[in-house]
Amino acid sequence: MKQKFLFLLVVLPLWSSAQQIITLEQCYQQTAANYPMVKQRELIDSKNELEVKSINKANLPTIQLNAQATYQSDVTQVPARIPGFEIDPPNNDQYKATLDVNQVIYNGGKTSARANIKQAENNTQKQQVEVSLYQLKQEVNAYYFTILQVQEQMALLESKSEVLTKRIDELQSGIANGAVLPASDQVLKAEQLKIKQQITGLKYQKRQYINQLSALTGDTLTDDAELQMPVNPIANSGIRPELKYYDLQQQQLETSKTLIGKTNAPNIYAFAQGGYGNPGLNMLDNTFQPFYMVGVKFNWTVFDWNQSKTDRQALQVAQEMVENQKETFTFNTNRKLDELQQEMDKNREIIATDNEIIALREKVLTASESQFKNGVITASDYIQELSNLFEAKTNKKTHEIQLAYAQANYNITQGTAQ
Repeated sequence: MKQKFLFLLVVLPLWSSAQQIITLEQCYQQTAANYPMVKQRELIDSKNELEVKSINKANLPTIQLNAQATYQSDVTQVPARIPGFEIDPPNNDQYKATLDVNQVIYNGGKTSARANIKQAENNTQKQQVEVSLYQLKQEVNAYYFTILQVQEQMALLESKSEVLTKRIDELQSGIANGAVLPASDQVLKAEQLKIKQQITGLKYQKRQYINQLSALTGDTLTDDAELQMPVNPIANSGIRPELKYYDLQQQQLETSKTLIGKTNAPNIYAFAQGGYGNPGLNMLDNTFQPFYMVGVKFNWTVFDWNQSKTDRQALQVAQEMVENQKETFTFNTNRKLDELQQEMDKNREIIATDNEIIALREKVLTASESQFKNGVITASDYIQELSNLFEAKTNKKTHEIQLAYAQANYNITQGTAQ
C-alpha cells in the first residue's frame, strides 16, 4: 500500500504538468505572433526604407551620356563674301557625344516632402496590419468560448455519471442482499450509457474547435487541453487600432498637402557638359573638337492655372471622407458596446435566478434519493429529477460563459483587450 502511495505521488504531478492549461490572453498573444500577416510589418519597413532611399537620391548629381548623328537639309551660311576671307559652311552631317551632369541646388524642399509622404504611407500601412491582427481576437473569442462551453458540458455530464455510479453501487448492494429487485439498476446503467454517448459526441466536437484554435495560435493543442474561464473586468479606457489608423490617414493626407505647397517653388540646378563633336561649339570649324559648358539653371512655374489649389481641395475632401469614416466607426462601436452591455446585464440577472433554481432542484433531488432508496419512486422518476438538477447546472454554466464571452467582446470592441 505504501509503495502504491509513493507511485501516485510521483505520477500525478507528471500527469498534471503534461495537461495543457490555456488562457484567453495566451491565445490572443500567440495568434498575433503566429498569423502570417505579421511578416507584413518587416516587409512594409523594408519597402519604405528602399523607397525613401530612392527619393533621397534626387539630391545626388545625375550623369547622362548622350550621342547623336544627324544630317541637315540646310546649314547656316554667311550670305556676303569678304575679300581675302573664305568661310566654309558647316557640314550637313553632324556628330556629337556629350557627358551631362546636373546637380540640384534648391527645389523648395520637394525631396524631403516626398520622403515624408512615404514615411506617412509606411505608418498607415503598418497600422492596417495592426487592425487586421486585432480583429482576429473576435475569431479567437468565438472558438475559445465554444470550446469552453463544450468542456463545461463534458465536466457536468461526467459529474452526473459519477452520481449514477454511486446509485448503481448502492442498488447492486441491495440486490445482493435481496432488498431490491434484480432489474432495478438496469435503468440507471442505460442512462449512464446515454451519458457516455453524449460525452463521446462532445469530445469530437471539442477536437474540431481545438484544431481551429490551434491553427490560429500556431500552438498544437491536445484534446485534453483545459481552457480557463477568463476573468474579464471591464477596463475604463482604451483605443481601437482602427481609430489610430484613421488618424494616420489624416496625417498622410496632411503631408501630401505640404508637398503640393512646394510644387511651384523655384528650382535651381548647376550643370556641366563635356563633349566631342563635329562641329563643336564653333559652328564654323568643320572638324571634330572637344568642348565643355558649365552653368546654372533656374525655373519657376509662376502660374499653374490653379492646379495646386484644386489638388489641395481634393485632399481636403479626402480628409473629410476619412473623418466621416471615423465618425461612422465610432457610432457603430458605441451601438455594439450598448448591445454587449445589455447582454451582460441580462446574463447577470439570469445567473441569479439560476442559483435559486439549482438550490430548489438540489432539495428535490435529495428527497427523491430517499424515496428511491425506499422504493417510493421508480428509477425513471429519480433519473428525471437528477436530469432536472444537471440541466439547471448546465444552464447556469452556459449563462456564465455567455457573460464572460460578452465581457471579452466588450473589451475588444472598446479597444482594451490585451
